[in-house]
Amino acid sequence: MTQTWVMGSSTVVAALAHDLAPVEADVTIVATAAHFSGATQAAVALSNELSKTEWRCEALMVGDRSAATDPYFARRVSECDLVVALDGSPLHARSVWRHSPLGEALTAHPRVVGIGAVGSVFGDPMIDPRGGAPTSGLGRFSHVVVMAEASSDEEQRTRSLLGAEPLLVIGTTGAVVIDHQWRVLTGEVREL
Repeated sequence: MTQTWVMGSSTVVAALAHDLAPVEADVTIVATAAHFSGATQAAVALSNELSKTEWRCEALMVGDRSAATDPYFARRVSECDLVVALDGSPLHARSVWRHSPLGEALTAHPRVVGIGAVGSVFGDPMIDPRGGAPTSGLGRFSHVVVMAEASSDEEQRTRSLLGAEPLLVIGTTGAVVIDHQWRVLTGEVREL
């Protein structure tokens, strides 16, 4: 069974760390979505947030399609206890990960956390943050749609474009876990 956590911020990841992985977990941080906004700084910030845990963290600076085909990155994702995908540009992350060895490893991994808007990439459909339209994602889950908090108009537009599946809006303090069902873990999560 795969579990996907969608969390509103790295602070929420740190607060729920004990629920995500074993005490001495091997954690891989995937910085693809943060490529254009400061991947190194985002990875360091998350590592600092997680410094209270005993997790061993390695950040993978996969910023383009060529890096996503590197066997090392796919192997690291496949072998670790938990993957955390940093927030940033979900469309960039999807374009890098889709149909690549790294994307296949992310889709198959049993435990993945997506922070912020990048959490939507793991669903099918995912939400395009440039206006809230549904588009194809990686397909780790399909019975619920998630999106990062946006303007009321954008959230309502997104709702109107979807079918009957639930739409979960994740605020910066929110967290949900998605497996064969979905559950709110903490913070601001609204179902539209």
